[in-house]
Amino acid sequence: MTKGSQLSQLKSALCQAGISKAPQNGKKRKRSGSIDEDKFKKALHKNPFDTKVTKLKHDIGGRKVKGSKGKPAERKQAGMEQREKTLLKEIQDRRRVGGVIDKRFGENDPSMSLEERMLERFTQERQRASKGAAFNLEGEEHLTHYGQSLSNLDHFDDVGLPMDEDEDEDEGQLDRDIVGREHFGGFDDKDETDNQSDRKKSKAEVMAELIAKSKKHKALRQLHQAQEESMRHQLDEDFDSFRSLLFAPNAQITDSNLVSQPGIPSVDMDYDRQIRELAFDQRAKPKDRTKTEDELALEQKEALEGAERQRMRRMLGEDGEGGDNLEDDFPVDGSFATIGSGLVRGIDQGVVQDDSEEEEDEDEGVGVDEDEETDGEDENSKAEEGSESSFGSEAGSTSGSEFDEITTNKKSTKREPPGVRHELPFIFPCPESHEEFLEIIGEIDDTDVPIVVQRIRTLHHPSLSPDNKMKLQNLTSVLVDHILYITSPPAPRFTLLNSIVPHLFALCRSYPIESAGFFVEKLSLMHKNLERGLSRGALELGARTWPGPAELSLLRTIGVIWSSSDMSHPVISPARLLMGAYLGLCRVRSLTDITSGLFLSSIFLQYEELSKRLVPEAINFSINAVLHLAPSSLKNVTSIPGSFPSPDFHSDLCAPLAIDVKKSKHLDFRTPNLHQLLTNENYQEQDKLDLLGLAFRLLDRFSEMYKSLYGFIELFQPVLDILMKLGITKLSEGVRTQASSLQDKLTRLLKFAGQARRPLLLQAHKPIPIPTYIPKFESRSSSYLRRQDPDHERNEASKLRYQVKQEKKGAIRELRKDAKFLAAVEHKQQAEKDRAYKDRMNKAFSILEGERAEQKAMDREKAKEKRRSGRK
Repeated sequence: MTKGSQLSQLKSALCQAGISKAPQNGKKRKRSGSIDEDKFKKALHKNPFDTKVTKLKHDIGGRKVKGSKGKPAERKQAGMEQREKTLLKEIQDRRRVGGVIDKRFGENDPSMSLEERMLERFTQERQRASKGAAFNLEGEEHLTHYGQSLSNLDHFDDVGLPMDEDEDEDEGQLDRDIVGREHFGGFDDKDETDNQSDRKKSKAEVMAELIAKSKKHKALRQLHQAQEESMRHQLDEDFDSFRSLLFAPNAQITDSNLVSQPGIPSVDMDYDRQIRELAFDQRAKPKDRTKTEDELALEQKEALEGAERQRMRRMLGEDGEGGDNLEDDFPVDGSFATIGSGLVRGIDQGVVQDDSEEEEDEDEGVGVDEDEETDGEDENSKAEEGSESSFGSEAGSTSGSEFDEITTNKKSTKREPPGVRHELPFIFPCPESHEEFLEIIGEIDDTDVPIVVQRIRTLHHPSLSPDNKMKLQNLTSVLVDHILYITSPPAPRFTLLNSIVPHLFALCRSYPIESAGFFVEKLSLMHKNLERGLSRGALELGARTWPGPAELSLLRTIGVIWSSSDMSHPVISPARLLMGAYLGLCRVRSLTDITSGLFLSSIFLQYEELSKRLVPEAINFSINAVLHLAPSSLKNVTSIPGSFPSPDFHSDLCAPLAIDVKKSKHLDFRTPNLHQLLTNENYQEQDKLDLLGLAFRLLDRFSEMYKSLYGFIELFQPVLDILMKLGITKLSEGVRTQASSLQDKLTRLLKFAGQARRPLLLQAHKPIPIPTYIPKFESRSSSYLRRQDPDHERNEASKLRYQVKQEKKGAIRELRKDAKFLAAVEHKQQAEKDRAYKDRMNKAFSILEGERAEQKAMDREKAKEKRRSGRK
């Protein structure tokens, strides 16, 4: 029976029955005991204050809530250690370069090919493999005899055996070469020369051979230099003979001699002729520097003065040369082409000024403006060539007229016949007034007036004298007056106007403020005359309300010279207001008034081409002109569609202006002769039809210009209704075609405008919710069901958004911790640097203080010695 206590006996019985396990050995029990002891020791070292517990609001027994307990100190320490292992190591190694050395054969050697690299690698592998087989007798050992390998005896490729065709010769005999190569030379001793070649050379022999090679190369180099020198010398001699042939004044070989020699080909003859001609070619000369504007002006003035002196000598008979020899006194270039054809004959007589680009542009602008508007503008340019002018009528009015005179009265001047032309002077005084200018050009042809103006500008350039600036400003005013003068009846000269406008443009560009004042003065005078005409009565036949050719020419010139697209302009803005007053306040009394109004509408079209500002007066007058001229089914003013003011519709004065259908049945649209329409009082049906076509074209151009306006439908829908009610079915085919094309275009534009229009909407804002007092009940209001959406996709998306949000917060928190850690590391490093620097400075100061102390001690000892010596 087992001894021991009852408990031990029970355990042994259970173990024997297989119910419980056998007890463990003593060592294992000791080990488990040590583990429990270690756990106990660790538990003793734990600080209970490091554990932070979050008190739950509703504690449920047995439920573990994540994050309710935590050890922030341990987590912070673990995070610091982790960052020291990873982040700090990355920061310290961020500027280091890896130390891996590439030892592959030929990898960085571009001169080695792929085969050479493979061969080198194979050689190294065989060498490594042969290191362990130093005593291997079965290795690749080469047996030799007299220094020759015996392993090559098995190769019979090059033994020198005779072929079949050689068997007859020396049959059975071996060649000397075969014996020497394959029979080891017949076991004979080699020659002394072979022995000498096999032995190693001494240093003296190597140096002697090197010196010999060096001398040989030096001799070859000297030989090449001598050959090159002799070749260069030969070329120099040949060039001397070639140059003597080039510059020989009297060539020995002439063309006749060359032709007489039959052996010389024609190609050589041409070559020799060209070579001799090279001696007479003029050498290139350096060009003069570009002259300044002041130097060019002074040069042109001196040229004009010299030409005038020459002309006066010819007139007085002091010079025998004729007028056609002036080209010998002046250089033929383009610098004097702007001051007239009297200086240089044969030079192109185009007006090219010192600011020629702008003047040419404006000259083209005036000329093109008369022709470019094919759908209405060409008629407008014709209006310049014939229009009744208030200025002209005022100039010819009696002294008791109530209108102000804004142009010089025309005097009866005797003009020479067209074929008679006097010699044009070269020097002219700068006129102070328009009367002086008329005296200067009194006997000068109109084609020479631009040359006179250009010579006046050249002689009075601002850089030549301080007073010339004021003179040129007065010249601007004179040219404005002259434009009004030449365009007034009875014979307006619009060709001269086109040639003067470039000069006026250049002066206005040079003196814009003063020039603007001159134009505004004329516009204010025109407005004053309009007020006086309206005060007499808009329907009075004697009241001069509508502008004439002179006013129209001035308004057209203003649009050419000044910028008409500005929002506010000192000249264009008054001109626009004045033209609007003409179209809005003046009443239609005759066909002349319609002609003048259509021309003003075309000028408005020119002004607003870029800015596209709405001018309702122009559209209103154009549609009223159509109502006055074209037959229609409209009976009175109230039947007119839209809200267009038409006070003169079917009035007593406007009733005769309508087109007679019977007389105009076979007539077609033509370009209107505006000069005739503005000056004559006898009209024909063709004139009325031409003005109707001009009104159609103006409406076409205005519709194209204003098609982007928001009110395009309200503006042009009445116009289309009026055109649909015109009775032009009995007119010619061309008239019907143009009217139908205008109707189709307006219909199309109105359709597009209606499609592009959108209804007005209130301001877009977030709707204000209506307050409700009904309580909101949720069937799933538990906290653990807050992300349990019945819609699976929406629920997954919500979970992903929540996860992204949490990850983002975590990443931001970790980045902040990393930044704080790095800042602490940098601060620690800086503190270490400061401490080391302070230690070095303290050490240096201590050394200096010690030396200073020793120096002071020595000084004190010396002083004591001196005092002792002094006492003795």
